[in-house]
Amino acid sequence: MTDLQAILDGIHAELSPRIGEGKVADYIPELAKVDPKQFGMAIAAVNGDVYSIGDAAVPFSIQSISKVFMLTLALGKVGESLWKRVGREPSGTAFNSIVQLEREEGIPRNPFVNAGAIAVSDVVLAGHEPREAIGELLRFVRYVADDETISIDDKVARSETQTGYRNFALANFMRAYGNIHHPVEHVLGVYFHQCALAMSCQQLAKAGLYLAARGSNPITGHSVVSPKRARRINALMLTCGHYDGSGDFAYHVGLPGKSGVGGGILAVAPGIGSIAVWSPGLNKVGNSQLGAVALEMLAARTGWSVFGD
Repeated sequence: MTDLQAILDGIHAELSPRIGEGKVADYIPELAKVDPKQFGMAIAAVNGDVYSIGDAAVPFSIQSISKVFMLTLALGKVGESLWKRVGREPSGTAFNSIVQLEREEGIPRNPFVNAGAIAVSDVVLAGHEPREAIGELLRFVRYVADDETISIDDKVARSETQTGYRNFALANFMRAYGNIHHPVEHVLGVYFHQCALAMSCQQLAKAGLYLAARGSNPITGHSVVSPKRARRINALMLTCGHYDGSGDFAYHVGLPGKSGVGGGILAVAPGIGSIAVWSPGLNKVGNSQLGAVALEMLAARTGWSVFGD
């Protein structure tokens, strides 16, 4: 067995001089306050072992990584009919692009760009009050991570609500095309709160295990989704999980992954484990700069890649 702790220690030692690289997301005031000089990484293996380095126990705002969990819930609710409202293709444009949405008549390109995730939140909201839909997500994430302490950072949620004009525009635009069924402020209430989920790398790596283990959590034995659905969520993460940096991430890392502007990345090595990395400084396409480097180093040193070693 590869000594994963030694590999993580080596990555940490090598990247230590670079901690703080990149630019913190400053368009969400609460995220602008985060100290960029932080770096953590955790691996949750399918056999139950957890390895970690650095600031892996520090909770951070997972932001768009939450879209993976909401997508799982929406597919559980409406199944394949979800794809009538959201596409499955890479976007090639920024995560908050309005241009593409107009061209494609209110049908977002995939569930991981903001417009797509807002449509997914609308699906999860059906039959619920916003508070209940947020509660459903929180219960689900606590269930897959097997950790009741995970919570939502209300300050971040408030900060996003006060500055999320562009997301309001995207949601209203889709509403005009009939692709948002609930009041826009309710849908965005859910969306902003899901993005404000606070988790550590250790919690996030455990939460992603069902995607590494054919849809079941190997530690608790709970079945979360079917093997086929886990495979399909992984496929979407590989092709669309890093916005217009998705091809680059697949090229360098070769694992399904989902980034968030809080500086986190969740990656999945099918059959092996789930990996979470966090470093708040972002690159120019809004993905964690050091996080992506760390995952590339990990993939190179372990031979983990969906394309073969």
